[in-house]
Formats: sequence, C-alpha cells, structure tokens
Amino acid sequence: MSAQATPETLGKLSDAPPPRDPNTSKAKAITGKSPMRIALGRLARDKIAVICAATVLFFALVAIFAPLICRLFGVSLETGRATTLIGYNGLPLKGPPNNAFDPQHPFGVAPRTGKDNLAYWVYGARTSLLIATVATLFASTLGVILGLLAGFLGGIFDKMISFVTDFFLTVPFLLAALTLAPIISERYASSGEENYRRIQLFALIGVLAVFGWMGVARLIRGEVLSLREREFVMAARVLGMPTRRILVRELLPNLAAPIVVSISLMLPAFVAAEAGLAFLGIGVTSGASWGQTIERAVTYFKIYPLYLWEPLIGIVLLVLALNLLGDAVRDALDPKTRR
Repeated sequence: MSAQATPETLGKLSDAPPPRDPNTSKAKAITGKSPMRIALGRLARDKIAVICAATVLFFALVAIFAPLICRLFGVSLETGRATTLIGYNGLPLKGPPNNAFDPQHPFGVAPRTGKDNLAYWVYGARTSLLIATVATLFASTLGVILGLLAGFLGGIFDKMISFVTDFFLTVPFLLAALTLAPIISERYASSGEENYRRIQLFALIGVLAVFGWMGVARLIRGEVLSLREREFVMAARVLGMPTRRILVRELLPNLAAPIVVSISLMLPAFVAAEAGLAFLGIGVTSGASWGQTIERAVTYFKIYPLYLWEPLIGIVLLVLALNLLGDAVRDALDPKTRR
C-alpha cells in the first residue's frame, strides 16, 4: 500500500508566483505599446541614463558645431601669434600655469607652440566622435551581415565565416596598427598635409572597422541560430519566401535589441582606441586629436597640469557616459530586467 501523500510531497500552490492581474496600473501602462516604446520609457525613468545621454549629446553638439564654437570664443587652430604668447622658457605669457585666467584663451595655450587649447579640445572631440561613429557604423554593418549569413545558411557558409572570424580574432589589433601606420606614413607623407590628414583619417577608420566586427558577427550568429528554428521562420520557408526577404523582413527586426546594444558598447571602445593610437603616434598625428595633446602634455605635467587634464577629462567623461548609457540601453531592452 502506497504511503499517503503529504503537503511536502505534493507541494504548495502558494509556492508558484501569483498570476499578474491585467487590470493593475502597471499592466495597463504597457498595454498596446511596442517593445521599443517600453524600452524608451524605461530609459526615461533611469536618471543615470538621462544624465549620460545629456553628456553624450553635449559632446555630439560640440563636435558638430566646432567651427561655430571657435568663432564664438574667438579662437582657432592657427598659431600665428605664438611669438607673442610664449615666454623664453616656453610657458605662456598669459593665463595658466603662472598667470591668471585669460578670457581670450579660456583653456589656455600650449607650451612652446602657442596653440589654443580650447580650439584643439573642440576639434579633438570632433575627430574622436567622427572616427568612432563611422568605424562603428561600418563594423556593425559588416558584423550583422556576416552573422546573419552564417547563422541562417549554416553548412559550408557558417564554417567559412566562422574561420574568418576566428582568424581576425587571433591577429593582435595593436600589432596590426603598428604595422600599417609606417606603411601609410611612408607611402602618403609627401602627398600634401591636407591629403595626408584625410588619408590618416580613412586608414584609422578602416583599421578599427576591420578589427571590430567579429564580436557583433558572433553575437548575431548565435541569435540567428535560435531564431531560424522558430515557427514564423519555418512558415516563411514553407510559403516559399526568398532567403533575402526572410533575413531582412523576418530575422533582422528581431535582432534590433542585440544590434543596438553592440553599437552602444562598441562606440566608447573606438573612442578610447582612437585616443590611445594617437597617443602612440600611429593614429591621427596630423591635426587636432585628444591623444596627441595628451602625448605632448605628459612632459609638462608637473609645471602645467591643466594642459594634460583638459583632454584627459574629455576622454574619461565621453567614454564613461557612453559605457553607462550602453548598459542602460541593454537593461531597458531586456524584458527580464525589473526596475
């Protein structure tokens, strides 16, 4: 005779989570809203995300309106007045570090050269955001396309794309940049300053994009491997829908969340990479760059610390704001996140 069932063996109905009441105010608030509107509502309620978004917007406006800001403060990248700004010891005659605030040069001027720090800070922000944004766009596009094809087609296509992805992951990014920089410098150094600056910009964007797409491709491939077995994809196949239409109309909209998260995390990484490469002398060395300013300011850190702190604080604030905003976007797009 079997033992009588007890509450311990049957369990308690109260152990299960209570069903949600559709009449509650929280349930009514999200009724009829798309996932993107729900995510935007979460972001709007996140104070850290709002502060970070405002910081990123500030830097974006500075980068876009750099010429207007320089005209507004009466500064420029020209160094024609360097002889009247620099003393015998190479330090500025007006403003920091040995003199009071100079309204004509709010951020001071660079030692020995007399370059205006505000103008180079503003245009440095433009250089960093331009390179990081364009490189992120190209890397994300390439990663999404290859990830879609590898995950959906499978077979030999998946093996080939996975091999290429693994190959690029094994190549050290810094070593590749150190190898390409001297080649570009030697090949185009005599083509004129303006043309050389443009070539440096395009070359750095290409290097960042070529060595930055692998993480996105792997993420998208994993998501597609899961989505291609869903009922809506199988139904599209049964109906005879072409592969291109399935990828663009059926799978791609369901990958919006991981793509947005990848972009939000890739952008600050490229900002930091651009500054680091410029500091090492293999990035943008001709023109305004935060990394180049830091490289020149290291020598004067003890006697002129403001010269170093200005670009350093700009990099830290921008990268930190982008990283925190990326984390907030990831949490807002995650349906399991509870705030």
